[in-house]
Amino acid sequence: MRLFVISRHGESTLNVEGVINGDPARPAPLTENGRKAAERLGAQLAPLQLDLCVHTRFPRTKETAEIALKGRDVRFVTEPLLDDVDVGDLEGDTLDAYRDWKDAHTRHDRFPGGESLDDAARRYGRAFRSLLERPERAILVICHEIPLRYALNAAARSTDLDGPIHLVANATPYLFDEAALHRVVEHLDSLVRGN
Repeated sequence: MRLFVISRHGESTLNVEGVINGDPARPAPLTENGRKAAERLGAQLAPLQLDLCVHTRFPRTKETAEIALKGRDVRFVTEPLLDDVDVGDLEGDTLDAYRDWKDAHTRHDRFPGGESLDDAARRYGRAFRSLLERPERAILVICHEIPLRYALNAAARSTDLDGPIHLVANATPYLFDEAALHRVVEHLDSLVRGN
């Protein structure tokens, strides 16, 4: 059986500050709590033989992976398709401002100077499809809340990518077998087709 372990990164300084970040060049290191959570993630992953770790271009995902896999011989690969949503002009704004903008727009409206949530969902679908095409049997993915939330809800065939699961804890492993990840890809495609 193939296994895909997907986790959100550990808590970052921007999580604590309530600042929205869709630019991988913006510094946002893990907090002390984030580093401890990454260590706990490593303890949970210790019994698993992992062939590969995929992380995004955001340093907080790589930092989480490095802490969780410390001392293990696991190859790392960067996957930009799993990057957080490009929020354009909202970069560095508050989480409340981001939510207010989302409430006033639809999923297919682009953030000013950025991408739409549907664009991001399509990108995540391509990323998950590329994971399925890889030869490795057990892959750890460290990404962000939104791609993981979308994957969990798409695997459950929810008609809402933001529910029923909405909040995804930092540095917590979620397990997908190959069939579940195929469902994610198919459901993401069907929900955003034509939008």
